[in-house]
Amino acid sequence: MSHFAKVENGIVVQVVVAEQEFIDTGALGHGWVQTSYNTIGGVHTQGGTPLRGNYAGVGFTYDATNDVFYAPQPFDNWVMNSSWLCVPPIAMHVDEYFYECNQ
Repeated sequence: MSHFAKVENGIVVQVVVAEQEFIDTGALGHGWVQTSYNTIGGVHTQGGTPLRGNYAGVGFTYDATNDVFYAPQPFDNWVMNSSWLCVPPIAMHVDEYFYECNQ
């Protein structure tokens, strides 16, 4: 079984688990694009081959030109990096202290 995202006007509206053969029948309509549950930021978390940048979620964008899924921008000042992930403009400090970010 694989995961497939229903894409309408470049936006993911539904994600299902199905066999490729079932998707190919057209029983669910058209516009389905396979996505990998184990792909995050262009890396396959299980050591396999990454598929389309990120696992698709409802509300994600599918960029057909680059053949990738990416999440909506959470804040206006966050930017998309080369791994198709939105990141803050200033990296979070990593040390023994607790920090809280405030937009």
